[in-house]
Amino acid sequence: MPLIPEEPQIHESAQGPRATPASGRTAPTPRPVPGPRPAAHPRPARPGPLRPAAPVQHAPRDVAVAVAKPGSSGPVTPVAAAPAAVTPQIQLIPASAEGALDAAEEAVDLLLDSGRAPGDVLVITTGEQHPWAVHELSFGEASYWAQHDAADDVFYTDAAVASRAASRPVVVVAVNGGPDAVADALPLAHARAGALLIVCGDPQQINSVLGTGA
Repeated sequence: MPLIPEEPQIHESAQGPRATPASGRTAPTPRPVPGPRPAAHPRPARPGPLRPAAPVQHAPRDVAVAVAKPGSSGPVTPVAAAPAAVTPQIQLIPASAEGALDAAEEAVDLLLDSGRAPGDVLVITTGEQHPWAVHELSFGEASYWAQHDAADDVFYTDAAVASRAASRPVVVVAVNGGPDAVADALPLAHARAGALLIVCGDPQQINSVLGTGA
């Protein structure tokens, strides 16, 4: 008998358009298409998205939060306030007028040893000027105040011109005389101190001006 050639078989791996599956034949299951994720349940102790009242939050020190008045409706709107002035810590070192300058020098040494940058410290004398200030002023006021503006070292100044000095994180005052200058020098030093004010002198005189109660 003559052999009848077999019809070529088409394998699934062959390229070309796939035929539509006949009726009654199960089509291959398509891969799932990623869709939107279900909403996550709120964590314990945290308010959920449908909570009617907003959670109470602690306001920063420099931000005032408006409080809703009874009977008012609508969300509470936070109101930005001007930054509050930082009150420096006051440290009093008892010393006589003759020993106030030495006490101030020791305080500066301790500050530098603890890691304070020299440019963070301003020293004010109420009586006799510090030897460093006397030496630097001998080269002229322009050179003297240029070192102040550079702010890279401890700066020593007299209470009479301390108003020209800029604020620094730490101010050290040596109450080494000049009782009339103390009343002006201490409030000025307090205003110039960013974080710490150290006053070396008679505690009674200092407390009467600053009212620290120490």
